[in-house]
Amino acid sequence: MQPKSGANGTAITEFILLGLVETPELWPIVFVLFLFAYVVTVGGNLSILAAILVEPKLHTPMYFFLGNLSVLDVGCISITIPSMLGCLVSHKRTIPYGACLTQLFFFHLLVGVDCFLLTAMAYDRFLAICWPLTYSTRMSQTVQRILVAVSWVCSFTNALTHSVAISTLNFCGPNVINHFYCDLPQLFQLSCSSTQLNELLLFAVGFIMAGTPVALIVTSYAHVVAAVLRISSLEGRKKAFSTCGSHLTVVAIFYGSGIFNYMRLGSAKLSNKDKAVGIFNTVINPMLNPIIYSLRNPDVQAALWRVLLGRWSLA
Repeated sequence: MQPKSGANGTAITEFILLGLVETPELWPIVFVLFLFAYVVTVGGNLSILAAILVEPKLHTPMYFFLGNLSVLDVGCISITIPSMLGCLVSHKRTIPYGACLTQLFFFHLLVGVDCFLLTAMAYDRFLAICWPLTYSTRMSQTVQRILVAVSWVCSFTNALTHSVAISTLNFCGPNVINHFYCDLPQLFQLSCSSTQLNELLLFAVGFIMAGTPVALIVTSYAHVVAAVLRISSLEGRKKAFSTCGSHLTVVAIFYGSGIFNYMRLGSAKLSNKDKAVGIFNTVINPMLNPIIYSLRNPDVQAALWRVLLGRWSLA
């Protein structure tokens, strides 16, 4: 995609990313912190993936989706953080127009798949608790693969739609993005042409991409809660709820930060709060997911120890 010329005949060929902080003295500290966060996030998610692959107890639909989620988390943080670290090292904060749109496309692609996978995991918990006798049939390997494939197709359509729509805008004036990666709200503010249709498109598609999954998740867990409350033993209730607690925590963090980020397009000026939300979307969420899912899960913890000890013995 090539930048379109504006009314004055000029077109922006690159943007300037201000990053998290503009004070050069703080750049080494930011570099060390985010390099550490990147290593921890990638290592944690790949460890979860390895644990799922080597532990037969984890060869279930729930952990199949969790493994896919771990891959997405690695991809999501790898789209934004390495380029930011490179800018801090080289002191070069420019990003070409095409690279900016490419980053935007892949970010929305992976985040979109994340939305649908979280919905599939809620549906999995619904079937496991409300329909235990037919669970293995209803959530077969074929169904699992179909759910993942549909997630990718829907998210690809969403990401491509926004990327094509943003490429129709004119960028002929300011080219400074007060953020550490390219995203729709920041690009809307820099456009020389009207972004009203783009913002309406974002709200409409966002309602489908986020509203529909949220409605399905709430409906699934409403049935789960009703089914759990019918269990007579307190121990049985605790066990049923424990399998859902981790997922609900991830859903709350993921959708909370996402809604705050994209429902504020009418604000006159994007502030540093948006950088904090961006950190949640690209760093905190992917870093917390392996911690949340393994913290109260003895099977995952045992599998992780097996992976770590296996690596130690090979070393």
